[in-house]
Amino acid sequence: MKNSDPETIRVREPRVACDGSGDIPAALGHPRVWLQIDEKGYVDCGYCDRHFVLIGSPADNIPG
Repeated sequence: MKNSDPETIRVREPRVACDGSGDIPAALGHPRVWLQIDEKGYVDCGYCDRHFVLIGSPADNIPG
């Protein structure tokens, strides 16, 4: 994976919050936004491009 590839996060709930933190302190991220995963099974954050995939959805490529 290149550093420019967006981070993919698998989630269990269709409503997710993103503040751009993770490996960095939250103060260095972006404003917290709430995102809703639709029937496609994924949603991308408009600030940091994180890719949230709902486990078991059509977009979930990982079995289990």
